[in-house]
This record gives sequence, structure tokens and C-alpha cells, in this order.
Amino acid sequence: MASTFVFFLLSTLSLAFSPPEAEAQSLPPIVNGLSFTFYKSTCPKLESIVRKFLKEQFEKDIGLAAGLLRVHFHDCFVQGCDGSVLLDGSASGPSEKDAPPNLTLRPEAFKAINELRVLIDNACGRVVSCADVVALAARDSVFLSGGPQYRIPLGRRDGRRFATRNATLASLPAPTFNISTILSILSRINLDAADLVALSGGHTIGRSHCSSFSNRIFPSRDPTMNRAFFDHLRFTCPTASSTNTTPLDFRSPNAFDNKYYVDLVNREGLFTSDEDLFMNSKIKSIVQSFAVNQTLFFEKFVFSMVKMGQLGVLTGGKGEIRANCSARNDDKIAIWRAMEKEGDKAVY
Repeated sequence: MASTFVFFLLSTLSLAFSPPEAEAQSLPPIVNGLSFTFYKSTCPKLESIVRKFLKEQFEKDIGLAAGLLRVHFHDCFVQGCDGSVLLDGSASGPSEKDAPPNLTLRPEAFKAINELRVLIDNACGRVVSCADVVALAARDSVFLSGGPQYRIPLGRRDGRRFATRNATLASLPAPTFNISTILSILSRINLDAADLVALSGGHTIGRSHCSSFSNRIFPSRDPTMNRAFFDHLRFTCPTASSTNTTPLDFRSPNAFDNKYYVDLVNREGLFTSDEDLFMNSKIKSIVQSFAVNQTLFFEKFVFSMVKMGQLGVLTGGKGEIRANCSARNDDKIAIWRAMEKEGDKAVY
């Protein structure tokens, strides 16, 4: 039954592969170097390529949508939206992928981004950055899951370095953090309380391991948690070391909607960082407004997503356009040269 619903949802939302123009939306200022028509002449079918591919993938695995959305968040929060979260480690040290907050990013999401890289390159040549592929994949993950249709500015370039483990840890709020701590972190990248509440709505899709919320159910129930919800979670996670998973939004786990906020109002938020949005007196009213008005949530989510998607972007001649999203271009050249030298030795 669930698979039938997913197929119906994707078919309804994607009658055409080319994204239609979204209705007039309130958007933040666009960063110099980015544009809504950046690839109009160099890769005119870019957005239809991305949407067609993801529609096919989501029909097989709708959980991939949440995985791709999360990659975009984790990319932008750490040194900006430069695709650095995609890079594998090197001789200079472990990559962002290897830092604890990123260990649960879905391998399938990275695989899908690299597959999109190939499809796009085959159609247009190497003109589209991996950072833009990530941003487009996140946008279409939202839309194809039932969320709003919206435009995003493009023209990002790929970063040539990844952040250190310490920088990654300092930039990604943990699910055990309270709102005051998270706001302190977000203030460093010019995101505010309204952005936090709206962007947290991304938790309306996806799953979590028990370890991310075990602090709320062990050794006893977090007093802010609904008793019936606690019993449900303890059944799913019978021990503090359980490796099971549960939906972030149990009301509609595969649909991008406002039910996440309904969860919070009913004290059924999964993480400390979720439920504390409703318990915080300064932002509680925003949560309540989103819980009763999905249109308002969508509007604010789009604004904050476009704002977040422009954090620390590289444009113009900065950065590069990677041939392989998981490796810097000079890394590939170094490998090729090493292989050539070994070949020379073998010949002579």
C-alpha cells in the first residue's frame, strides 16, 4: 500500500520532467555570481535531467529523498555550499564524510549525486558543479516528496578543500543540543530563529537511529515527551545500544508536509533539538503557526532553504567544477600521472 502511495505521489507531482515556473515567492537576496538562468545556454536540460533521474530513483527508494536533502544541509552548514561534504579523504587527512555527524549520511545519496554528475556531463559537458547538483537534488527531493515547488539560484563552484574534523563538529548542531546552543551556532552563518524553525521542517521526511535520541528515553522518559510516544520509542529501541531506526515524523514519514510540527505540538518530537522548538517560549508560536498552516510553512521553508543554499558559495573563477564529485581535479591528475609513471617503468 505504501509503495502504491509513493508511486501515485511521484506521478502526480511530476507530470512533466521540466520543472514548471513556481508561483511568485518571497525569496532572500541573491548572491552575486548566482542566477536563476545560469545554465540556460550551457545546459538547458539540466533541471529536467535531475528531476527525471530522481523521480525514477524515488519510485524504488523514497528514503533517498531525505538522504539527499540532508547532504545539502550538511554541506552548507560547514564552510558553505561548496560540495566539500562529497570529497573523500586524502593524504592531508580524513574528509568531512569521516566526521561523526556525517557518518550516518546515506551512501546511496553520494552514489546518486555521482550518477547525476555523469548524466549531466554526457548531456552538457563538464559545466555544472557538484555543489549545484547537490542543491538541485535537495530541491527536487522536497518537491517529489510532496513539498513546495520553488526556484533556486545556480552558479556555485566546487571547493578544493574539505573542512577539518573539529570544524565539522563545531558547525553541525547535534540532535541532543537545545535551542539556545543551536541558535548560537547558526548565528555564525547568519541564520536566525525563524530559519531554524523552518529548516527543521526537513525532519518531516527521513529516519533516525536510536542513538540520536536515546538521551530522551534512557534511563527514563524525558518529561517533555508524550507518554504514549515514549512507550512506542522504547519498544523500537529496547536498549540504549539498539541499532534500530524509526521515522523522524511518524505521522507521514515519506511525505513532505507540516505534520512534523503537529508532532511537536503533541510532544512527539524525536530529538531534543526538535521538541525544544515547541518548549522554547520565544519560538513556540512559530511552531504552532506551521502546525495549523502548511502553506505558511512551505513559504517560510522555501525562503530559508534559498537563504541557506547561498551560504559561503564560491562563484566566478573561485573553486572548480569537479569531474568526479568525490575528488578534487588535481587529485585525479596526480593519480593519472602516478599510473603513467608506473606504466613507463613496466615498459622499460
